[in-house]
Amino acid sequence: MSTKTQQSNQTSSRSSTQQKVQEGADSAAESLQQYGSHYVAEPAQDIFAMLRNYAKDRPDVAAVWCFGLGLIVGWKLRG
Repeated sequence: MSTKTQQSNQTSSRSSTQQKVQEGADSAAESLQQYGSHYVAEPAQDIFAMLRNYAKDRPDVAAVWCFGLGLIVGWKLRG
C-alpha cells in the first residue's frame, strides 16, 4: 500500500470516529436536556405530587408529621 493510501485511510477512519463521537455527544446532550426539563424545571410540582399521594395513602402518618413539624416550627419561632 502506498503512503498516500494509508494516510487517506487514517484520515477517513479519524473522521468516521469523530463523526460517531459527535453523534454520541449530540444524543447525550439531547437526553440530558429532556431529563433536565422534567426534573429541574418543575421539581416542586413533583415533590408536592409525591407528598399529596403519600398523604392520600397514609393520612394518619401525614397528620402526625404535620403536627410534629408545626410543633417544632412554632417552638422555634416563639423562642
